[in-house]
Amino acid sequence: MLPRFDPTNPKACLSLLEDVTTNVKQIQDSVLESILSRNAQTEYLRGFLNGQLDKHSFKKNLPIVHYEDYRSYIDRVANGEPFDLICDRPFSLFLASTGTSGGVPKLLPLTAEAMEQRILFASLYAPLVFKHIEGVSEGKSLMFYFVTRESETASGFPVRFMFTCVLKSVNPTNSFLWDRVQISPHAIATCEDTAQGMYCQLLCGLLQRENVARLGAPFASSFLKVINFLEDHWDELCSNIRTGQLSDWITEPQCVSGIGKFLTAPNPDLASLVEQECSKTSWEGILRRLWPKAKCIEAVATGSMAQYTPLLEFYGGGLPLISSSYGSSECFLGINVSPLSKPCDVSYTIIPNMGYFEFLEVEKDHQEGCVDPSAVVDLVDVKIGHDYELIITTFSGLYRYRLGDVLRVTGFYNNAPQFYYVRRQKVVLSVDVDKTNEEDLLKAVTNATLLLKQHDLMLMDFTSRVDSSTFPGHYVVYWELGSKFKDAKIEPDRDVLEECCFAIEESLDSVYRKLRKHDKNIGPLEIKVVRRGAFDELMNFFLSRGSSLSQYKTPRLVTSEEALKILDAAVVSEFLSPRTPSWEPREMHTGR
Repeated sequence: MLPRFDPTNPKACLSLLEDVTTNVKQIQDSVLESILSRNAQTEYLRGFLNGQLDKHSFKKNLPIVHYEDYRSYIDRVANGEPFDLICDRPFSLFLASTGTSGGVPKLLPLTAEAMEQRILFASLYAPLVFKHIEGVSEGKSLMFYFVTRESETASGFPVRFMFTCVLKSVNPTNSFLWDRVQISPHAIATCEDTAQGMYCQLLCGLLQRENVARLGAPFASSFLKVINFLEDHWDELCSNIRTGQLSDWITEPQCVSGIGKFLTAPNPDLASLVEQECSKTSWEGILRRLWPKAKCIEAVATGSMAQYTPLLEFYGGGLPLISSSYGSSECFLGINVSPLSKPCDVSYTIIPNMGYFEFLEVEKDHQEGCVDPSAVVDLVDVKIGHDYELIITTFSGLYRYRLGDVLRVTGFYNNAPQFYYVRRQKVVLSVDVDKTNEEDLLKAVTNATLLLKQHDLMLMDFTSRVDSSTFPGHYVVYWELGSKFKDAKIEPDRDVLEECCFAIEESLDSVYRKLRKHDKNIGPLEIKVVRRGAFDELMNFFLSRGSSLSQYKTPRLVTSEEALKILDAAVVSEFLSPRTPSWEPREMHTGR
């Protein structure tokens, strides 16, 4: 685990970062030894190790598991059985994963000690931003956070999403550290009414626009939701600023009291300035225009978030886009030690103290199935250019747990491997023997959207499904389009969108293209354009099923019939690929 250090001391943070990334092997061996010795008497470990707590026995006897393999143990603890089924320390709560693909969050145990470690982990990153971006320490952060109402397990354990957990860990009676770095008061950031919280965070940011040095949200997608919300509410925000009066629909006490510290008098000059910028024909660079002293946008824009990079670059007007860290509900893992890297080049340096990490080498055609033990290596034994699925063992009771993320080794920082996030380890689309994963689909869609630029159109969001009701079956991609110009009517040209269909197909691998052109086993790819706001409706559906706005990611494959009904009801036009793609046996991408 991370040794104790002063998180408010930048030199201490940077020194610790150098130390833990240098002594990687020693730390990893120590972490595994500590986890096994502490948890030796748990029912789970006893059943496999029978007291043999050395590394060799761990690797030989303990199975590599998915959540569903391990779920019965988690459910037993959640339902009231003793915590020492899987962990030596009591759990303080259960974290809910985002679960947007399947629609139902997973439950993941968390100890108070592990929560403290995650907060320390987050502290390691801030000094890197100050070091690499001049002037960022001269203002505060306008970071948009949203909490989700917590639930309980059958035995009374709280169930929270990760960002809700972090926000609620701040003591509201002693939040001076929060107030020192954040524009919005803690009370507003923890409002459970998302719309009221978002509105008041924006209002705080506009009222203190000259003091905003950093903008952002946990993920690129959630920050874009904020921008869309601003687009719908800027005139009302201006009215509040002009009159010094808060809108009547803001009724949550913590929002009313929180904003009362800043909305103290009419400010017609500021209202006119905001109105002037927001009423312009184009919103290109709107963030820089509204917050002139902002130095960067912080939001994870890697993996499935990469598709939002062009939109954030459009709205940001040249502000650097920073993906700060890599983590999950199961474990916090790595940080970006080069904050100014382009989003497409971001690699995360694994912090070896956060858990014990193993890596299963992945080939292009590898999917679920039996694990070859010889393909599992330790953190220090990964090879540059190779792809691996991450396997974690944590202090909170997860053992050899397949996280499902595929990472590509790009280099080393001191002795700590650096990884590029590739994709989730699963097939997204398959009609026949074709296997199109998340990375393949994202690259293909990105290539196709280049055709939209000359028509001043932007892809706002997308998802996909396989339509098996036709013969042969075919891929369907849902697109929500936007314009670079405000209030412009979205009327996509049929020829352009059909060429987009074809461009996607041309970008897919040779197996898909062969099945399309020669074997005729896959039908023409289809793009269905949906009306503005359709993906907000999709998000609201998943939020109603227990997901969290702060952690929500648009699923790249939709299988839920209810979710598909939302999308299909929003379709305004449909386009099919006009011809079959070429088929030359290009070299297959192996992930190396």
